[in-house]
Amino acid sequence: MGRRLFKELERSYGFDEVAIVPGQVTINPELTSTKMTIGDQEFDIPIMASAMDGAVSPGFASYMHEMGGLGVLNAEGLYSRYDDPYSVLEEIISYPLEGVTEFLQKVYSEPIREDLIGQRVREIKNSGATCAVSFTPQNTKRMSPVAVEAGADIVVVQSTVTTARHMSNSYRGLVFSELIDALKVPVVVGNCVTYEVATELMESGIDGILVGVGPGAACTTREVVGVGVPQVTATLQCAAAREDYFKRTGRYVTVITDGGFRTGGDVCKAIVSGADAVMLGTPFAQAEEAPGRGFNWGMANPHPELPRGTRISVGTKGTLKQILYGPTSKTDGTQNFVGALKVAMGMCGAYTIRDLHKAEMVVAPAIKTEGKFFQLSR
Repeated sequence: MGRRLFKELERSYGFDEVAIVPGQVTINPELTSTKMTIGDQEFDIPIMASAMDGAVSPGFASYMHEMGGLGVLNAEGLYSRYDDPYSVLEEIISYPLEGVTEFLQKVYSEPIREDLIGQRVREIKNSGATCAVSFTPQNTKRMSPVAVEAGADIVVVQSTVTTARHMSNSYRGLVFSELIDALKVPVVVGNCVTYEVATELMESGIDGILVGVGPGAACTTREVVGVGVPQVTATLQCAAAREDYFKRTGRYVTVITDGGFRTGGDVCKAIVSGADAVMLGTPFAQAEEAPGRGFNWGMANPHPELPRGTRISVGTKGTLKQILYGPTSKTDGTQNFVGALKVAMGMCGAYTIRDLHKAEMVVAPAIKTEGKFFQLSR
């Protein structure tokens, strides 16, 4: 009798394990359009800054708007707990590495203030920027109407893992269809990594879905609880759900790959995998304008019982404009993400993001086996 496994495992892929196949026709990068939409909101570039306190402040959200993208503010972060969040940021940045998680737990135990949520939303709106704010599911029903009343344009409901059928001890949990009817603004929900969950979330009426569990540089979910799916495979799954849902209903839901990005090549691979947009945290924490001044930490880091993130020193790579548009003297792909995307679109003959979805991708050997050893060992 042959050996039998308790479980059959499917192979899954991250960014380093795949490569994009050039198209049969090429076009000039200047002819490409990188526009993307979330509900009725349109953006010039398909790039979002993630709702991490070290990456997005009200001021940084304004800078992202100027660059054509979208910065998402963590509406449960320091900016909604403290009148002067910037002095607290300085304390976090300067705190010794040993004990910083305990310090973060203490800092984030300060209550969230609804008046400060409204104030931060107005700061973003007064700058002329589109305002997106992020809440965890347990606070969304109570706090998101405060943000929308103050002028928020997009609400993001975000936790490490989100499903449409969350079980809890409460009598009545968060029902996305009811939330959407009440808020009357685009709602983005995440995070998920599978076809089935993505389909159920889309059927609830949401406008966008965040893809990714545990891939971020400041996130330790995979280490702490062992849960997650590499980003290329996760994006392929959720994009397939979007396509099937679109064919069935005629309603298009934006797929946003969230986390795990290091280079412009990673951004391009995510979009070829089916993403309509990407959400970056640490690359933006490396911007000169970032509030964390070269430090970043995950949203799950201050969890009172089971922190799933760590404060990391990411350094400063350049201005936000350099990171998004260049010019750059770096050859490692960590700047000019939009330029890289437009060049890849040109190489694949893709005029739009939807066109780039049609590009082929192959499983590829690790890049260090392809003659890049001396580049990687510098």
